[in-house]
Amino acid sequence: VFAGVRQAQWLTKTKLVEGLPPSVQSILENPAHGLQEHEERVKDAISHARFWDTTEVAPKREHFCPVLCEDLIHLCRLMSRKYPALSKRMLARNYRIAATWERESILLQVRGLNGMLMNSMAPIPPVASKEEILATKEDVLETFHPILPTIDLQEVNVYKELNDTGIACRFRDGYPYSHPHTLFFLESANIRPDRFRPEQLRAKMLMFAFGNALAKAKALYGNDPKVLEQPIVVQSIGTDGQLFQFMVFQLNTTDLVSSDGIKNLVWIDSDQKLYEAAQCFPKIKKRVVVKPAGIHGFQPDTFKKFLALYLHGTV
Repeated sequence: VFAGVRQAQWLTKTKLVEGLPPSVQSILENPAHGLQEHEERVKDAISHARFWDTTEVAPKREHFCPVLCEDLIHLCRLMSRKYPALSKRMLARNYRIAATWERESILLQVRGLNGMLMNSMAPIPPVASKEEILATKEDVLETFHPILPTIDLQEVNVYKELNDTGIACRFRDGYPYSHPHTLFFLESANIRPDRFRPEQLRAKMLMFAFGNALAKAKALYGNDPKVLEQPIVVQSIGTDGQLFQFMVFQLNTTDLVSSDGIKNLVWIDSDQKLYEAAQCFPKIKKRVVVKPAGIHGFQPDTFKKFLALYLHGTV
């Protein structure tokens, strides 16, 4: 997506709010959740991914990025001892998503095999109030004139308009974990030019969060464009194994043809480092150790945000 999040906003009729929403912020700020208790375990997870789980001198990103993400998800799962409702989750790997919509007479579709999706028995409650949703009517979406907002999108012939979260394909009817909760995106290519830049990754996160929410909305309420009485919330977490992107998306409307009226909403917390560096060997200058081996610049607040999104909708 050439303009990153700005273009994704136009394609999905979405207003951007910087930072995390109040419902996630309140989890972060509540000492009762004990988010700070995990700091040593998080350091161990980083060390496991960067130093221990390898026979190589320095593991490649394609190895340490998924190992770290899996370890952090495992740490989050441990909270189910304190909050049993967290056990009502299921992590789907290699799932497919397809969602189709019309935007100013252009037929658009997001589809493909993508990352991991955590499903839940219960949906995340709406993040924005009805007043905040109504206020989005006043928001004006940015246009890209004279550039088409669909520039660089792949043009294909669509023979069937699909709207599917992948759940129906993978699981029988009545599957209990039917609500998309959080998407996990790993940008783990070893060579930097092969990786999405953070802005591109955030755009991808927005498109797929929107796609999952739209497919769920159509499954629940049908294909007729409408403002939803019960908005659908889907979260995204993206990482390259060091830098994290956090996103909460709320689908307020499936009436996407016109730029007028109620918009969807997305909250984004960008470029949060979990640590500054992982030094496999001590850095030595003139026979003096200037940087010892190990993890440097650990940022515990980044994992607290990861955990807060995991807890969101349950605590």
